[in-house]
Amino acid sequence: MSDFFQFEMDFASSLRCIPMQVRYKLDRCGIKLKLPQWHQFSTEDRQKLLGLPCQTPDQVQTYRETLQRLVQEATGEIATDLPIETNPDWENAAKIPESVDQKAREMQVSLTVDQWAKLTPIQRFVLIKLSRSNHENRNFIPALEEFQRV
Repeated sequence: MSDFFQFEMDFASSLRCIPMQVRYKLDRCGIKLKLPQWHQFSTEDRQKLLGLPCQTPDQVQTYRETLQRLVQEATGEIATDLPIETNPDWENAAKIPESVDQKAREMQVSLTVDQWAKLTPIQRFVLIKLSRSNHENRNFIPALEEFQRV
């Protein structure tokens, strides 16, 4: 798994934004990390969170504990828990979530179920995140292009 997607390269070297790989891990471990909290972390801690695996149940637990400790040490705050989805939309290769379908139509691009199914779970996660109305959507098309689905 690469640390960054091409559409994130404008901030990759500085780690000023939370990379999608970390956002994916946050959803997997059930922690909400705010950008001001991320900014309180050292570069080494940001890189650690980027590289730390978060796939197996043990890895997810270790990631969660590491993140909780880092938030506490850097900010004095307790990390906010998020519910962990048991069947997240990005794991369902057979159905395009409404937010993604709507964003694709709004941007006048086609995304078929077959194309959706060929994406990796992290790619589907990215498109879901970038399609939500509360997220800056300027990277939706660059992400689609990067995933070679436009």
